[in-house]
Order: sequence, then C-alpha cells, then structure tokens
Amino acid sequence: MSTRRTDGSAGDADYGTIGAGYTDYRRPDDRIARFIADALGDARTLINVGAGAGSYESVAPSVTAVEPSAAMRAQRPAHLPPAVDAMAEDLPFPDDGFDAAMTTFSVHQWSDLKAGLREMRRVARGPVVILTCDPDRVRDFWLYEYAPLVLDTEARRYPSIGEITEVLGGEASVRPVPIPADCTDGFNEAYYARPERLLDPGARQACSAWSFVEPALGEQYVARLRNDLESGAWDERHGALRRQPYLDGSLVLIRAIPA
Repeated sequence: MSTRRTDGSAGDADYGTIGAGYTDYRRPDDRIARFIADALGDARTLINVGAGAGSYESVAPSVTAVEPSAAMRAQRPAHLPPAVDAMAEDLPFPDDGFDAAMTTFSVHQWSDLKAGLREMRRVARGPVVILTCDPDRVRDFWLYEYAPLVLDTEARRYPSIGEITEVLGGEASVRPVPIPADCTDGFNEAYYARPERLLDPGARQACSAWSFVEPALGEQYVARLRNDLESGAWDERHGALRRQPYLDGSLVLIRAIPA
C-alpha cells in the first residue's frame, strides 16, 4: 500500500501539487459520458472510485464517490455529494453494496492495481466499468514526436488491457471510445486537433504524465511544438487532423460483469 501524501493523494501523482485548476481543463465530455452510461446499463446505485472532482457522475441516479486527494475533493461542484476519503485498494463498503462500479482515468495511478480492481469487483453486484487508455497505442499520438518522455510515462503507467480483464474476471468487453475534436475532457489526446492548447501550462498540468518530466525538459518539448506551429511544420505533417471530427486513439472502455 502506498504512503499517502500531504493532501491524501495515494497514487504516484501528487494532486496536492498538480491538482489546482484541474476542473478548468478536465470537464466531462457528454459524448464520452454516453459510452459510460451505456456500459452501466440500468444501474441505479454506483460507486465511482478515484472520483477526482466528480467527472461523469451524472451517469447514474445515485453515486457514491471515493477520492483520497483533498485537493480534488475540494473541487467537486456544489451539486454533487462530498466524496468519501478512501483508497481504491481498501473500499469501506460491504460486499455487493452497489449495482455497479466505475473509474475513469484512475487505474494507472493506483499503488496496487490488482487490489483496487478486486475491491471494485467485491462491492459491485453488476458491471465494473473502467475508462482508461491502451498503453500499446499511447505512442501512436503525434505528441510523441515532441514530448516522447511524457508519452513513455503514460505507456508505462497505464496497465495492459489484458491485465485488467484478467483480474476482474467474468465476461469482459473492450470498446474503443472515439475522441471528439472539441473534447472538453482535456487529456493529452483530447487536443489532437487543437495542438495550440498544449502550449498552455494549465492544460499540461491537468495531464499528470507531464509532472514526471523535469520542468526544463518539458519546456524544451513545448518550445519545439511552438516553433513547429509558428513555422507551419506541424500543419504540414498533421494539419488534416484539424478537420477530423474524431480520433480513434488509445481511449477504451472496459466492462466486466460477473460470470
């Protein structure tokens, strides 16, 4: 089990440091939310593990959120109930206490993936739904040309799809999730058609992988991107993406139901 940081963050990223302004850039996208809602089916009681500031909690009538970081809990909108201060690896709820369980952009930060997944399976009677990225596809994104260590970090942190489905057991399905060009949830690939957005320090800070790169190196990456945008070199290679409504990137939705 990991040692929790000052603000309670229990994973490998310190949200007490990088979490400020998170909700300015990481707003739930309605189109992605529809994929999640479809995977949850008719579940009425839902546990959202690693809930952060409450993204995608509108997908079920009754949601119990779990989030260890005080900085993230403090950014939850007033219309959402407070999140429980707990970790994925030790959920303080009874067996089969919820119709379903979900987590979004969180499994790669847990200190013990298998323990967290087993806890989700333990407390959910029905589907366990996980929005994550396929590490085998992370480096396919054009940002790898500019910030290789950022995407190397993402590929290292994200668990393999096979590992997740094996631990959850039951009947599992994996569904690619198209990323819209105007996606409001600002993970790195969300800016595939808007590269200028990654020049914004706040946008980069809201993607935790950037925090694992030395600041001076990160600035070099940004300077390289800025130069290619100003010269037109980025558009020569990738400009067609500006007119592409969706990206088939690394984003996937995993759904597992008991056998």
